[in-house]
Amino acid sequence: MRKKFAFFLVLLLSLTTFLVACKDNSSDKASNDAKDKPYEIVWYTIGTPQKDTDKVFEEVSKYTKEKINATVKLKQIDWGDYDQKMQVMIASGESFDIAYTAGGNYVLNAQKGAFKDLNELLDSHGKELKAALDPAFLEGAKIDGKLYGIPSNKEVGQQSVYVFNKNLVDKHNMDISSVNSLQDLEPLLKTVKENEPNFTPIATFKPYLPFDYVLEDEMPFAFPLDGDTGKVVNIYETDVMMETLKTMHEYYKAGYIKADAATSTDPWPLEVENWFVRKEMYQPTAELLWSRGAGYDVAVQPMHDPITFNSSVTGAIQAISATSKNPEKAMEFLNLLNTDPYLRNLVDKGIEGTHYEELDNGKIKDLPARVDGYNMPSYSLGNHFILKLYENDPEDKWEKFKEFNDASTPAPTLGFYFDTNPVRTEIAAIANVSQEFAPALLTGSVDPEEYLPKANKKFKEAGLDKVLEEIQKQYDDWKKNN
Repeated sequence: MRKKFAFFLVLLLSLTTFLVACKDNSSDKASNDAKDKPYEIVWYTIGTPQKDTDKVFEEVSKYTKEKINATVKLKQIDWGDYDQKMQVMIASGESFDIAYTAGGNYVLNAQKGAFKDLNELLDSHGKELKAALDPAFLEGAKIDGKLYGIPSNKEVGQQSVYVFNKNLVDKHNMDISSVNSLQDLEPLLKTVKENEPNFTPIATFKPYLPFDYVLEDEMPFAFPLDGDTGKVVNIYETDVMMETLKTMHEYYKAGYIKADAATSTDPWPLEVENWFVRKEMYQPTAELLWSRGAGYDVAVQPMHDPITFNSSVTGAIQAISATSKNPEKAMEFLNLLNTDPYLRNLVDKGIEGTHYEELDNGKIKDLPARVDGYNMPSYSLGNHFILKLYENDPEDKWEKFKEFNDASTPAPTLGFYFDTNPVRTEIAAIANVSQEFAPALLTGSVDPEEYLPKANKKFKEAGLDKVLEEIQKQYDDWKKNN
């Protein structure tokens, strides 16, 4: 009987093992079947919705189906609505795969778990992408050592420039190469004010200041780019701020700046030729892009050498949502988008022969259908270095980008992202003070000698010193490990 029982037990165990193995194999097969099934990637991005998007992405999906067994559904949300709608989607836990993000929103959403950590995915499903991107982007966009999105591979640094209406520059024989400071603009502005009644000398801008901002550039916290670059300061208490705002106020009183500059929401579109000088962020050959958009020529003069800030490496990012049902497939698509010239140009420029035409020399020219039906924000979509050149682009455009990137120096806080949680109450109060004073001060609308002391008193009362102390503590801790 014991022998029979032992035999029965062995038989039972063997059968159990067999059934478990079958179940495991079945599970593996089901898992593999799920991975092999076509997958629709849902991609949210910024920009005015275009009427030909469905037509273009029908072609995109044909190509990606063949390459990675996935189709792509692009959902575009207009500029002014994008951030708010994305926050609602993220808060609701809506399932999607990829989303455009940038700057502070990228950091905050990554910190609260809305985006997937891509460190391992990049190594397993994005090897070509990792090799194609400037390492400064991948390192600079990491938060506590983790990468939560794929930055657009473009200019890695920021360079503020004065952009001039070249028609007026030529008409009045102006030497813009002599403009090396805000003060140097004065004789040029005076000429325009006295001779060109249909032009506003300054298209409203906030002056360049030599700081590496911790939060937004109207908030008081920053590290100097010169001198003691390791100590956070209140920018509104610095000598350079006082002197700069005095100049802006003199320009305001002289009528070089619009009277309603502090409250106006006028975006000063390039195509409206009613301005003389403005401030923009530069990338190599940007003057050609701006001239093409304006319909007349512009000229540029740099304010400083290029600097790699957190805001420049996080200025345009595609993040994979934590709610994605197939993050591996999303990464495969981002890998392809950033390394495959055909796909990158299709997503960016539209369909050849419909939205643009290729010229005999390999460069391209937009057709009316692109302007009217598929005008996408190129900066936000991925790797620039595999885009086709326009007919008036120099042959060495992408070499110029590489030179620009090589010349860009890292800002003091590159890779440091301040955790605001310990001082959230104080930051909210300080933001209110900033909103009260910054627009008027930075546009020259009020006398800084009168209003800066008032602003700094209110900043102190709102808890500025506590925030400065917390920033310095976190920065020093970060610096020890970096």
